Amino acid sequence: MQHFSKVSSSTSTENLPVNAAINPEMDSSLALALTAIRAADDRKGGDITLLRVTEVSLLADYFVIVTGYSKAQVRAIVNAIADRVEEEVQRAPLHTEGMAEASWVLQDYGDVIVHVLMPHEREFYDLEAFWGHAERVAFQPMLEPVKALS
Repeated sequence: MQHFSKVSSSTSTENLPVNAAINPEMDSSLALALTAIRAADDRKGGDITLLRVTEVSLLADYFVIVTGYSKAQVRAIVNAIADRVEEEVQRAPLHTEGMAEASWVLQDYGDVIVHVLMPHEREFYDLEAFWGHAERVAFQPMLEPVKALS
């Protein structure tokens, strides 16, 4: 298993275990990304992908990429993400771009960038291929609440 030198833009990994980079309890950026993913999933966002770009970009720690199948759905997903992140993480996006056209909306949280795209835009821009050297994170197991041992 690889040891990552950086967990998030504001957290040092000096004394963290090797797998801390994939632990939402120790990585506030990952926790925010998972919150966005839950909100997108609640609004039936499709083909949700989580990329860990910490090692390959200074832009952010994570990209969340989601497909919306209509402009109304894209807006609904973006609004649901903003509402849930504000409620659960107490953060608002630093910037949101593309709401008027709603074919590709970007929400910039600093350490997490959320892309909600219509299918044509997602296929055309192919962010997963462009950021192909980034780590794809298998986030599904992390969406289940961790149950405390009795």
